[in-house]
Formats: sequence, C-alpha cells, structure tokens
Amino acid sequence: MVNQFIDGEWVTDYDPTDEAGEFDRQPTSFRDGVAPAAAEPGRYHLYVSYACPWAHRTLVTRRLLGLEDVISVDVVDPHRDEGGWQFTPERDGCDPDSVNGFDYLREAYVAADPDYTGRVTVPVLWDRDEGTIVNNESREVMRILSDAFADLGNGVELAPDELRDDVDRILDEIYDPINNGVYRAGFAHTQDAYDDAVTDVFDALGRWDDVLADQRYLAGDRLTEADVAMYTTLVRFDEVYHTHFMCNKRLVREYDHLWPYLRDLYGTRGFGETTRMDHIREHYYTTHPGVNPTRIVPVGPDPDFEASNDRDALPGEPPV
Repeated sequence: MVNQFIDGEWVTDYDPTDEAGEFDRQPTSFRDGVAPAAAEPGRYHLYVSYACPWAHRTLVTRRLLGLEDVISVDVVDPHRDEGGWQFTPERDGCDPDSVNGFDYLREAYVAADPDYTGRVTVPVLWDRDEGTIVNNESREVMRILSDAFADLGNGVELAPDELRDDVDRILDEIYDPINNGVYRAGFAHTQDAYDDAVTDVFDALGRWDDVLADQRYLAGDRLTEADVAMYTTLVRFDEVYHTHFMCNKRLVREYDHLWPYLRDLYGTRGFGETTRMDHIREHYYTTHPGVNPTRIVPVGPDPDFEASNDRDALPGEPPV
C-alpha cells in the first residue's frame, strides 16, 4: 500500500498493483515545460530525495550542467512515513523547505492543485514566481535543464542535437526493463508477475553489458542523459535491488563491463558526489513494510565504487 491524494484528500491505503499482481506505476501529472526566456536564475527550485533514483537523475544533471547557482534544491527525509516525503532539517543531508516553509512535500502538490489526485513524488520542479509545480516527471525535468537553461550553465550538452534521437531511444529502451523493471520485480504480488519482471531486468542488463564492451557510454563516446538514467539504477542495484527487490540472479559487480562502467560514472563529476548510500539504504529498507516488515537496514555490501577501471581506454571522455 502507498499514500496518495484522491480529489485533494490524503489517503494511505492505495494499492499500486493491478489484478494480475503486477506493479502499475502511475503516470506523473505535472508536465509543463520552461521557455528559455523564463529560465531566470533563482526562479526555479528542485525538491528532491537522495534516496530516489528518479530525483537523483535531476541532481546529477544539475551538477553536470553547472546549474548549482541557477536552480536551488531542498532535500527531503529518506524515510517516507504515512505523511509522505517530509522536510526534516535536523537530519544529516536533509533540508527545510526554503521556498514555502512546508512540513511535507504533499503540501506543495495541493498548493499547485487543490483537487489533485495522484501520488506525491520527487523530483518536483517548482516555479517561485507562479507558486506552482512545473513538472514532476524526471525524464522531462532532465531535458528542461538541458534545453531551457542551456545559456545559464557551463556549455555541457547531455542531449546534443546529433544524438538526441539515439538518447531518446535508449531512454525508452532502459526504462521498462531496468529503471522500472526492478520495481516491477520488487512490488510484484504474484509469481508470474515477478518472473516476468526479473527476466526483463537481467535480459536487459546482459544486453547493455555487451554494448558497453566496445564503447564508453550508452550512446557511444559521449556521456548523455541516458547514462544518467542508467547510473541511478545501477548504483542502487547491489545495495538494494539485489536483495530488497529480489533481483538476485546476478550482482552488477559480476558483469564484465557494467561494473567498470558504473565505477567510471561514479568517479565523474556530478555522480558520486550526489550519491548518498545512507539515504538510499534507509529509504528502501524502512519505507516498504510490505517487502521488509522488520524494517531492518542491512550493513552492506558496500561495493567499492572508487576502485580503478580501464574505461578511459575507450574513445570518449567525461565533460569537464
């Protein structure tokens, strides 16, 4: 069971699985863009969680594009209780709501739409001037940062015109079997649903392991949004998805190319420095009592993301 709004009323017993026992992720609701002319420093704000892979995408993107002084950020508590994502500035790595002074992120959703129906998720791109949510779809927020704020950053391109079709294709191809596939496995309520999901996960991981044998990044020799989206799943895999979501056929550390690829990204500006494994572990193991009723947080396995790798022998290099 998860928490969500129905017609502006907060409920705590919404079941996100369908009749076949398959996890059914709700579509996001706020899908507006930002015109470049409106992309003013200080106007837009991100609400995020270090624990959430979808929000983590936007943190990495913001750092890669050099937008730290343009778009501000508040981080919610990794533990999500019946009240939803909460602002707990007394905790390490967490912030108060510096924009609206809310105690819970759900307050931002009903401020944007008093009759809102849906889950309260991160990331949230907030418009200070309009006092509303612009967008809460992570893939679209990444692209907004790349496009609308291009003139305010450092010139790095994560979806260059010549690769944009390839980037969008790869984002589509990794979403269902990998990014969402681990959730489909972990939240499955039937054996068939789990079997289908976990098969998709490892078929896709094997395919991309083969691709990365001969190229440094998913789209070739350029780091793109696709790598950001892949990273935030892979970096959580051995610590969380392998055990908590029962994706235990194989560890990422057992792949010949995915593992050094992950370490390569971890050592690239924007990736490792936005990765808070303490928040990640706490969130998953304490927030899903249906999966882990004891809410005991494991102590490991602590993969060595900083170990050396030979990925720089392949064509391409990370953005400076």
